[in-house]
Amino acid sequence: MLPSLDEVRSAADLVHTVLPQTPQFCWPLLCKRTGVEVWVKHENHQPIGSFKIRGGITLIDQLVKSKSGLQGVITATRGNHGQSIAYAARRHALSCVIVVPHDNSIGKNLAMCAWGAELVVHGQDFNEAADHAETLAQGRGLYFVHSFDPLLVRGVASYWLELFEAVADLDSVYVPIGLGSGICSGIAVRDALGLRTQIIGVVSNAAPAYALSCLSGQVVEHPASTLIADGIAVRKPDAVALEIIRQGAERVIQVTDAEVELAMRSYFTDTHNVAEGAGAAALAGLIKECRQMQEKKVGLVLSGGNVDQDVFSKVLAGR
Repeated sequence: MLPSLDEVRSAADLVHTVLPQTPQFCWPLLCKRTGVEVWVKHENHQPIGSFKIRGGITLIDQLVKSKSGLQGVITATRGNHGQSIAYAARRHALSCVIVVPHDNSIGKNLAMCAWGAELVVHGQDFNEAADHAETLAQGRGLYFVHSFDPLLVRGVASYWLELFEAVADLDSVYVPIGLGSGICSGIAVRDALGLRTQIIGVVSNAAPAYALSCLSGQVVEHPASTLIADGIAVRKPDAVALEIIRQGAERVIQVTDAEVELAMRSYFTDTHNVAEGAGAAALAGLIKECRQMQEKKVGLVLSGGNVDQDVFSKVLAGR
């Protein structure tokens, strides 16, 4: 399931024909806030504002090469994965249908449409939207893209390769867990490079399914009710991703919506970067555990910057 180092390097070569590498910065005010040497990988600087674009480029490129007569793709999303598939499908003139749940981010919906996707609204959460997308795929003759696909993981792994090769001797990295492509690709690259870096997953305590599943050793469903971290609002974990996380992550911690909002404000105050809730979850995890991370060298992925204006204004105002 996990990509080899050669596969990751090949995916990185493809991604870099489309996009430049993203930077990783050590921000002094963040270091002062946490008391830690902290390096931020800025995936919020991508054209879609998220690391997901790397997986979309890799997967769609392979589909076009391997599936003759491919007319279009369909997937479900809370926003960033959908943008990645729409972006990549547009590069190859493929039709793209994206299913989102009700009350999805307005800004993310608009962005997906702007990249050329047909938007379908269905269900009360991500998992209901995904079930509907699979049904539509069969009826409309479209290729269904699962949000945790090996090719997505392979493409996403390219950002970890950039980070680990740019910043040596990271003691730990914090990464948010949505369906799992980010953390699983980090585990793959860490292991392939023979590093000893601990990988710490972060979920919302209002969407704790992965944390509960890691504790129980099996898939545990739990309602997702987070009001700020929609990108990690998953009710049912992917079984394959769960096993990879259980085997390769140091731990999975939970953060509150208030802690995520503090992290969003901290990114803006300390680095002048905009982070969506899920994108700031890694920093929220570090701030929560900063006492035990003293004297450590820590990496964070700022995995997304797609937050609606009204939401962000309330977060900045502390409301």
